[in-house]
Amino acid sequence: MSLDFYVTAFVTLFVVIDPIGTTPIFVALTQGMDRTRRRAVAIRACLIGLGLLFLFGLFGDALLGFIGISMPAFRIAGGLLLFLTALEMLFGRRTRRRQDQTEAAEPEPVEDPSVFPLAIPLLAGPGGIASIILLTGQTTGDLWASAGIFGVMLVIFAIVFILFLLATPIERALGETGILVVTRLLGMLLAALSVQFVIDGLRSVVASFG
Repeated sequence: MSLDFYVTAFVTLFVVIDPIGTTPIFVALTQGMDRTRRRAVAIRACLIGLGLLFLFGLFGDALLGFIGISMPAFRIAGGLLLFLTALEMLFGRRTRRRQDQTEAAEPEPVEDPSVFPLAIPLLAGPGGIASIILLTGQTTGDLWASAGIFGVMLVIFAIVFILFLLATPIERALGETGILVVTRLLGMLLAALSVQFVIDGLRSVVASFG
């Protein structure tokens, strides 16, 4: 696989997992916690989210084959799903939905939000699952290429963890306007990448008939 493929994988996973957009939610969910407990929540959320995406990356293709869904069909469906996610980011709906999940998930300040909503669905949501299956599906059984995808995913989650640890100063530095601008830019990138997934899927379908 070329370097461009891994760059695309990094951008796709970064935009879908959205470390920058998730960080303010982490701050809100862990408000009032001391530094030790906040770090523990960050570790659990990242490990659970990473584990789920790792499992889908390994066995997602086999699961699709078992239920009779071809990879081109999933690539098209995944691209459409990612495009909807991009639209939500561009029009601010994703942020509002995440805030609603935050409010629903913290009726009491003592609750542990590491599993829900941090790990699921914020870090390992439908978009992330679709993305990792699509990306590993493009490696066509190449073990080194698949390992490279998982390496990219590890880097993304390392960024998530670091941002979680630096959540408070980052939030103060960016402010609401800064976070809004970054979210819109990421939404534009995701929209373009999702269209590319659909084009690749259609190309594979046409090639199969040829």
